Amino acid sequence: MTDLSVQQLDDEGFRRVLCVVAHPDDVEYGLSACVHRWVRQGATVAYLLLTSGEAGMQIPPGDVGPQRAREQAAACAEVGVDDLTILDHPDGMLVYSLDLRRDIARRIREFRPDVVAVGSWEIEVGWGLNQADHRVAGLAALDALRDADNTWVHPELAEREGLPKWHVDRLLVYGHKEPTHGVPLTDDDVAAAVASLSRHEAYLADLPDHPAPADFIPDMLAQQGKAMDASHGLLMHVFDL
Repeated sequence: MTDLSVQQLDDEGFRRVLCVVAHPDDVEYGLSACVHRWVRQGATVAYLLLTSGEAGMQIPPGDVGPQRAREQAAACAEVGVDDLTILDHPDGMLVYSLDLRRDIARRIREFRPDVVAVGSWEIEVGWGLNQADHRVAGLAALDALRDADNTWVHPELAEREGLPKWHVDRLLVYGHKEPTHGVPLTDDDVAAAVASLSRHEAYLADLPDHPAPADFIPDMLAQQGKAMDASHGLLMHVFDL
């Protein structure tokens, strides 16, 4: 990524940001540094997790889900987020469906963000082959943005739940192979990202070959920062909606 040249994202006006991901810990691999920046600048940020990550550890799923929810809440606190929603779609078997789109559209209409951030839905991403749940989450969120802004798609959200349509201004896709923008990050933002991932203590302990957050998060963000002549940053593809 060091040979790329991207624009710095004008994020000063962000008011409400919704991060839509598949699992606990997905936000913590870089995006949480941006979340810390946006909260620091006065934005309200919420997380929507489509699964509880119950298939991500080598202990019974019934025990894993609650454990990971607690760790995710602690990770959120490190970056100033107190609005966390975790849905019950199956981890490892997330399926693109109208039900999934409806659940995401519902949360968009409830929270009413001006910006939504998701991971890439491409098969190949910068670090290798993208996991199936990540691909489904990104694509379903993309389509749910349109659903949330259409009176005649999922009409029951308005008719039965009192949630009229809502328009999102921008979609941010991190992990995209062709980034258009970057978010410059301070040392405090990077430290908050390390702290947030570190809060997933039981999950990381269940992955013996996983590096410590402090051993790779700063370097990863430093590499991406070079594309915008910043000490640290996160690259993304920005869609103006």
